Amino acid sequence: MIGVTILGATGSIGVSTLDVLARHPDRFRVVALAANRRADRLYEQCLRHRPSYAVLRDPAAAAELRARLSSDAPEVEVLEGAEALEQVAALPEVDQVMAAIVGAAGLLPTLAAARAGKRVLLANKEALVMSGALFMEEVRRHGAELLPIDSEHNAVFQCMPPDFHRGLAPVGVRRILLTASGGPFRDTPVETLESVTPEQACAHPNWSMGRKISVDSATMMNKGLEVIEACWLFDAGADQVEVLIQPQSIIHSMVAYSDGSVLAQLGNPDMRTPIAHALAWPERLESGVDALDMLRVGQLDFRPVDRARYPCLELAYQALDEGGTATAILNAANEMAVEAFLGRRLGYMRIAPVIAETMAAVPARSAGSLEEVFEADAAARRAAEAAIRRLAG
Repeated sequence: MIGVTILGATGSIGVSTLDVLARHPDRFRVVALAANRRADRLYEQCLRHRPSYAVLRDPAAAAELRARLSSDAPEVEVLEGAEALEQVAALPEVDQVMAAIVGAAGLLPTLAAARAGKRVLLANKEALVMSGALFMEEVRRHGAELLPIDSEHNAVFQCMPPDFHRGLAPVGVRRILLTASGGPFRDTPVETLESVTPEQACAHPNWSMGRKISVDSATMMNKGLEVIEACWLFDAGADQVEVLIQPQSIIHSMVAYSDGSVLAQLGNPDMRTPIAHALAWPERLESGVDALDMLRVGQLDFRPVDRARYPCLELAYQALDEGGTATAILNAANEMAVEAFLGRRLGYMRIAPVIAETMAAVPARSAGSLEEVFEADAAARRAAEAAIRRLAG
């Protein structure tokens, strides 16, 4: 039996992962479920999947969960706090860790999984965006396996030759083509975006995702973060990663080769496909996703990215070029701006200016240690909050 810990169990990726695992009870065992503070949902998941451990980062929520499970599922041990997230990521009985905690909070437990030599199913963008060089070094040092869960990176992984770690040029790869849906505002006149509401930004046309990731899709910051991730995952330069809009979200990404071939991975927009792929790799298993009906799809469209509509993408490339802590600064500023937008403190069209002002205010430095990364993160959050107050006024 393959033991699995799910970090971010109550989010959309966590729920999809549990759906896939439940289809293969003879192959996988849920060892630990971890979340931030959603005690009600984690309680229901514990009753169904009976993990050995349940973790909530918030102590009050953990106390509530512990009281409820003491009679209904006493075999589930409830842990609390950030350190407990790292603990269940490194348990000896765990073989695979789904790293799906959104935001900077997911960095340390994901790093703990890598240091424990686990197969890390990476759905958390921030591990690579904040500390790409450090994280990849820990993966190599401890013999961990890193498999991407983002539909785009998983698609690239499937289209790559097995020896791509030798370098892209030696294996004949010319460039990586990351596709994007364009989000809910791809056809909305730019001049009307000032009045966009959180509800509109979270209404993704193709995917069912959490609120923060949905806003990132609307601004296309998610694609910017994915460009940064792709460079670390596949040892690519920024000039080797191109973004284009594929509105149907059927082609999840492509790899172009030096002989003129382009390999693409297609599928219905359902995260259970990349999750199942990573759980079973190099094998395949049933995911619960319907087979793609190409006749029903009819046609596939492509569009260039309108940089005026999506300024966050340009900021991500800028941070990638600057290097060091610049990507951690970008990420922190974006988290703060999106949180302010979802809390109705900041207008939608002010998200990118907050990020730009923060990047200008906080100089990028070397990212030689986690301490330097977290210092840059904290400084960026302070600068972003100041920019939010100014731009919201």
